[in-house]
Amino acid sequence: MSTTMAEPAANLPPDEGETTEPVAPISPYELPGDWYVIHSYSGYENKVKANLETRIQSMHMEDKIFEVHIPMEDVVEFKGGKKITVPRKVFPGYILVRMTLDDDSWYAVRNTPGVTGFVAGNAQKPTPLSRREVERFLGVQEEEDKVKPRFKPEWEVGEQVRVVTGPFADFNGIIEEINIDQQKVVVLVNIFGRDTPVELGFEDIQKN
Repeated sequence: MSTTMAEPAANLPPDEGETTEPVAPISPYELPGDWYVIHSYSGYENKVKANLETRIQSMHMEDKIFEVHIPMEDVVEFKGGKKITVPRKVFPGYILVRMTLDDDSWYAVRNTPGVTGFVAGNAQKPTPLSRREVERFLGVQEEEDKVKPRFKPEWEVGEQVRVVTGPFADFNGIIEEINIDQQKVVVLVNIFGRDTPVELGFEDIQKN
């Protein structure tokens, strides 16, 4: 009686899923088309973006105008003594458009309601963004930078604030210095008739 020997495991092809390497994200610069900057009235960026996206569909320009993008960033603010993270437009009044530029696509974008013109180059032949500009404006950055929102203080040096916690609660004072990295301020507080610098945390003060 003969027996069939099993093929040695070493000769079997490896499982393709075992050695999969993580795929690096594609730079937005590598996507089809070039990135251009258009200008709109500040505060109307979202409306213009919606107008342009509707126009792309109605004019069947999907094969020439690929993406409309408003650069955003997270900004940390203190309001009412509380720290909150809010999205803010990086470049108010400006919108990025990824497109293949020709007469038809130029006309579609330029004549979209709310668009006042292309930025860079001349009016008829705008200049696309460079790789460096695209990757900076579209948020290609190190992972540690992505999770650390930029802080925008609620106050300015010379502004009057009220202390809300600690031994100086309910005292008014003038901000003399702001340290964003340490999230501290130096406030001149009038103590016994004399202005005295007091170091406080952002959460310890409020606007008057």
